[in-house]
Amino acid sequence: MPKILVIEDEESVRENLLDLLQAEDFKTISADNGPIGLDLAISQLPDLILCDMMMPELDGYGVLTALRQEPLTATIPFIFITAKSAKSDFRQGMDLGADDYLTKPFTRSELLSAIKNKLEKFANLKKHLLVQTTVQKLTPRMQLLEKSLYRVIKEYDFKGFEIYYQPIMDINTGKITSAESLLRWDSDELGQISPSEFIPLAESNGLIIPIDNWVLKNVCKKIKNWYDAGISGFTITINLSAVEFNQPGLISKIIGLIDTNQLDPSSLEIELTESKIIEDVQSAINTMNELRLLGIKIAIDDFGTGQSSLNYLQNFPVNTIKIDRDFIHDISNNYSKSVITKSMIKMAQELNLRIIAEGVETEAELLFLKQNRCDAIQGFLFSPALPAVEFEKLVFGKKTSFM
Repeated sequence: MPKILVIEDEESVRENLLDLLQAEDFKTISADNGPIGLDLAISQLPDLILCDMMMPELDGYGVLTALRQEPLTATIPFIFITAKSAKSDFRQGMDLGADDYLTKPFTRSELLSAIKNKLEKFANLKKHLLVQTTVQKLTPRMQLLEKSLYRVIKEYDFKGFEIYYQPIMDINTGKITSAESLLRWDSDELGQISPSEFIPLAESNGLIIPIDNWVLKNVCKKIKNWYDAGISGFTITINLSAVEFNQPGLISKIIGLIDTNQLDPSSLEIELTESKIIEDVQSAINTMNELRLLGIKIAIDDFGTGQSSLNYLQNFPVNTIKIDRDFIHDISNNYSKSVITKSMIKMAQELNLRIIAEGVETEAELLFLKQNRCDAIQGFLFSPALPAVEFEKLVFGKKTSFM
């Protein structure tokens, strides 16, 4: 059964909660103050935390803030229990990353409903990552890589990380319209590490959250630098993991970065992998709608690889879909690929979506995409992903215009 940590300084309330949870066959641990609760959360790694908001020494806000900064506890569902009912208190808690908020007095059914909902969501996320985690931890290299990642996050030492930018070219005009930001890691201990190695590992153990935060912060800062240099009117795409996308505080975090850097929201596009979105479709749609209301664009990566692509796309509030590179490779000589890709392009046009072909490497592939009216391309034929300095030389040095 799931293990629930109760952090509550009032003994009577704490005991009532423990009795109720144990009657439902939950495993329970408890703390009568914030510091003890924080230590238990890190050492015991419960499946869910119920925490009083107002406590001496360390209140619920402080507990939640510390937990969200610790990779091992960053994704544990957290529910506030409090007698305070002001909207400002609710908003503060949710902005810090709380998953839910129960106002005392609450009923048994309200409590159990909130717990069930959050445990199911957390279980789906863990199930999605479980196979990947098991496989990765079997290899000695993955163990070394994980240890190195923990050190990076614990010490907040990102000096080996660098953000590259891969230009995206309008297929009709030949102009750069946007770029995708891509993370690279040159480790002092292990050398250059492929994103295909460290990103899945980081997603599987929660380390991806501080990494995603670092990328978001630094990409927004770079766009601000370009604004200050008089360069604007283009879009930078940022990849977000499913773990980060499901964090309750994501929207307020992005709003804060936009305000701090005084950015036009349309200069940002959040890119999500289709196969991860369909794990929790309705939640994804709700978050997408919030981002779209802010003026931020949404792109779906690896389109066509998910089993329910066409069924779900009609409900996704997206701006862009990106055709997976597997469909593009040698497309001029593969009848099945050509038929599927033509259908995806036509569908995107009818839905008024921008469609980008990824992994374009040959003139034959480019010609096929031109003939079938694909909107844009991304790939080695035009340019690989480049460090920021080289990207700036390619784009700004040549006075390439953005649309």
